[in-house]
This record gives sequence, structure tokens and C-alpha cells, in this order.
Amino acid sequence: MTQRRETLRIANCSGFYGDRLSAAREMVEGGPIDVLTGDYLAELTMLLLWKARQRDPEAGYATSFLAQMRDVLATCLDRGIKIVVNAGGLNPAGLARKLRELAAAAGLHPVVAHLEGDDLLDQLPEIQRAGHPFAHLSTGLPLADAGVRPLTANAYLGGWGIAEALRAGADVVICGRVTDASLVVGPAAWAFDWATDDWDRLAGAVTAGHIIECGAQATGGNYSFFTEIERPVRPGFPIAELRPDGCSVITKHEGTAGAVTVDTVTAQLLYEIDRPAYLNPDVVARFDTVTLRQEGPDRVLVSGARGEAAPDTLKVCLNHHGGYRNTAAFVLTGPDIEAKVRFAEASLLDATGGPSRFETYDLRTEPTANGARLTLTVKDPDRDKVGRALFGAVVGTGLSTAPGLHMERFSARATEYGVHWPALVPAGLVRPEVVLQDGTRIPVPCPPAASAARVPAQPPAPPARPTGGTTVRAPLGLLVGARSGDKGGDANVGLWTRDDAAYTWLRDWLDVPRLRTLLPEAAELAVTRHELPNLRALNFVLHGLLGDGVAASTRPDPQAKGLGEYLRGLEADVPVGLVPGQRRAE
Repeated sequence: MTQRRETLRIANCSGFYGDRLSAAREMVEGGPIDVLTGDYLAELTMLLLWKARQRDPEAGYATSFLAQMRDVLATCLDRGIKIVVNAGGLNPAGLARKLRELAAAAGLHPVVAHLEGDDLLDQLPEIQRAGHPFAHLSTGLPLADAGVRPLTANAYLGGWGIAEALRAGADVVICGRVTDASLVVGPAAWAFDWATDDWDRLAGAVTAGHIIECGAQATGGNYSFFTEIERPVRPGFPIAELRPDGCSVITKHEGTAGAVTVDTVTAQLLYEIDRPAYLNPDVVARFDTVTLRQEGPDRVLVSGARGEAAPDTLKVCLNHHGGYRNTAAFVLTGPDIEAKVRFAEASLLDATGGPSRFETYDLRTEPTANGARLTLTVKDPDRDKVGRALFGAVVGTGLSTAPGLHMERFSARATEYGVHWPALVPAGLVRPEVVLQDGTRIPVPCPPAASAARVPAQPPAPPARPTGGTTVRAPLGLLVGARSGDKGGDANVGLWTRDDAAYTWLRDWLDVPRLRTLLPEAAELAVTRHELPNLRALNFVLHGLLGDGVAASTRPDPQAKGLGEYLRGLEADVPVGLVPGQRRAE
């Protein structure tokens, strides 16, 4: 039986594999919490864990989780704090075993369960024969026609396996590839005894989970208006206070740095999303119905989330070997910089043989304060071609290229890279199970079959009538906050304003053609635009900007983390009355 409660305090202690190691201890010791969660997985992480497993078959999980547990496991058991993480990666059973060994050495005896069923690698041929081609979500190409061998294939699971493990008495639940928000959905469904079709409550939990999943990004990290935060360094990690109706309050421990405001929460809500109908395995959460309200210092109420029936497919993250890559970066300084750039580019083309010799040859230039930076990225199936051979050819130009050029970084060693392949699979073909310490396996319930959407999309507001009047040239960042990131080969950039007048202007001014003008890289790409008036926000998805995903991208910013701030730095003709410090036009 689950204990009835009015609030469930769920704390996050990791937003990625490599996040602040002390965060677990900070969250456990900093104040009362009921559940400690940690998100360790990204699409790139699965490939990194695969590489680790090639070196050691017992690996394949986030080892930093074990270090965190040395600090807090005893305290969590003493206080009844549940621990729910996706640190299991490609080997949740192995991590569960290692945790039990660590606990036993400390004289502790936690009940550790793990979740299986997301790893579809061995089932791929059978599922393909059944008529499910794992077609690439962007290109439509069936996996079998790509001529590649998948290295990993993991379906994104939901929160019901976590709920079942907690119902079975688990103190620690170790997952592999569940969605980030599932780490909150599962404990909430367990604590409040929700049903699999409690769509609105589940949508509220998904919303809270999405807000806290990336750690300090909800408390002032990577935040456009960071100069307004009194103590921005080392922000505290977020806590979601879930309620039985699915509403939540986002907060942090008292006395920690950073801030929790409507703006910090809005920024994270816009991070790495597509359309406002946010798909998760347990529910479709409508972010265009969510409202935010500041309830007090570092307390934001998240309410109004509406949900639709869960999709009948699950996303699958596949990775395959892409080849080998190498990057050389050069800095040019002094006068005649444009001529120097042309000279250096011609020298590199001559020395390397140019694009015809490689699968990918990406040579790009960006201005610097005192000159320019040249970056050459080369990819090819032949390791030697992009390794020492390329290094020798480029280094050989050292005394015969443009004056004032120096090498910033280069290596004679090529690195292997992977390619992300997103696909869908019918949810009914994926059969997750909870595995208890004694080997007992508990099937995980599936949400009811999807039906027609209950919540209509919020229609775009009609364009405002042109107001005319005086404008002033000003950076977008004076009015607009932004958060951007990667979604496979696509990038998203969410932009929001802080009052209705600025949103009305932004909504009417920034359409897709104008965005393409501001971002020349997107000129030939498919771009979709979504309005979220409840958040005073727009979200743009730039399809294909990142090529085959972060591991294969040749962009200097392969995860598009800087895209939003780049846009904020551009200037626009803004109505003078909207610009802080300007006198409103008569």
C-alpha cells in the first residue's frame, strides 16, 4: 500500500553524465526531500557507454553514480529517501550489482531493483521481419537500406516500471533508457496511486520532470538574464514539490545560490522541445496549457497542464559507427585578414587534396577580435586518411602559408565517431520488466491505447495591427530570453519575453523567413515555428542543422547550446517603448 501524502519532494542531482559530483550530497543534506533522482543519459552518452563496454564487458553504466552513493546512501536509507536514476545506461543489471556490493561493504542493505526491456539491439532483426523498418525519423530511410550495423538500440521507456519497483519495496531503482521526465513521473504515480489514464496528472508530472531533469538549468544555469541573479555561481539543484493533482512547485534548498523564477523555469520548459504537444511514453503533455506563477522567493507554481493519451509508438535511439574524424584549428592575425584567409584556405586545399578525397571536408572561417579562426574538419571511413596522413600534409604547410597564422589545435590521431539514428517502434513490441533482488520479474503495465486528442491545440493569436511609431536599433537580448539545444540532428531555440507587449511584437516580427535571415545556416533548412502564448514564447526547430547528431556534427557548437544567445546578440528595429530605459514614444 502506498502512503497517502499531500506533497512529494523530488530532488534532482544530475543533469548529465559529468554533472557536479557533490550535488547528491548537497540535495540530501541541504533539506528535506522524499526522492533523489539523477539523469545521466543523452543520445551521445549511449555511444560513450558502448565504447566503455568494449573495453570492459562489465561496464556500460554511469560510474559517477557509485561515487555519489558512497556519500549519501546511508543517509537516504535512514531517512526513507527513495533513489531513482537512469544511470544504468546499457547495463542496469551490472550497476545494480555494483551498488549492492558497495552497500554491503559499508554494512548497508538497500533493496535495489532495476528496469530492463529498453535494449532492443538483439531483437532488431525479429522486429524488422515483422514489418517495422526503424525508418529514420528525418529521412524516412529504413534501417536495413542504410548499410550500417547498429551498436546500440534503446527504446525510451516511461515511468510505470519505476512505480512498480517502488510498490514492490525498492529503496533504489536503477533504469536504463527511460525518458528524463519519467524519473519524476514514476515516483509521483507511485506516491499518489495514479492510474495509467490519469492524463492531466501525468502531464503535470512530465512537465515538472522536464523542468528539473537538467539540474541547475532550472535554477539559473545557462540563463539569459544571469546578471540579475545575486549569487549565480554554483547554483543549487532543483526540487519539484509534486501534488496529487499533478501541479507542482519548483524550488531549491534554502540558502543555495542561483534562483528559481518564472523566467528560469520558462527557459528550461523551452529546452530541447519540438511542438507544444510534448510526447512521452506515458502521456502527451500539452506545454501550451501550462501556466507559471511566482509564489514567493525561489518558488514557482506550475499548474494547468493538460494531457492526452500516450502515443502508440516509442522512440528508439540507435547509434551506429560513422567512421573517423579529425579537426584542425588555425588562428590568423594582423592586417589583410581576408587575403590571409584566402591564402590559408588555398594552402589547405592544395596540401590535403580537398573535398574529393574525403567523405566530408568542412572548412569554415569565423571572425575573431584580432583576425579570424579557420577550422577544418574531415571525416572518412579510412582512419589513416584522416589521421597521420592528414596531419603530415597540413603541418607541411607550416612555413609556406599565410603570415601570422598559428595552429590552435590538431592531432595526428583520428577519432571514431558515431551517428544517431532516431526511429519509432510500436509500444506493444517493447516489454519492460522490473527485476527485483531475488530475480523476481514484474511486468510493467502499458498505458491505454491512444485515442483522439482531448485537448485542442491553442491557435496562434491573430497578428496585431501594425502600430508604426518610433523604433530604435537594439539587441534582441534586451527584450528576449533564449534557450537552445539539440534533438538528434535537429536544433531547437526557444525565445520568450517578460511581458505581453514584448511578446506581441516578437510573435508578429519573428517568423520563419526572418529567422532564416538572422541565421544564414538555416537558409536552406526546413524550419518549424510553434507559439506558446501561455509562456509568452516561440519555439523554432531547425531540422538538420546538426547533421547526423552531436557526435557526427562538424559545427563548432555541435549541440547548438550557443544558438539562442547568438540570436539575442543580434540587433533589430524595436519599438522604442519596449526598450528598457527608453522613453515611450508619444
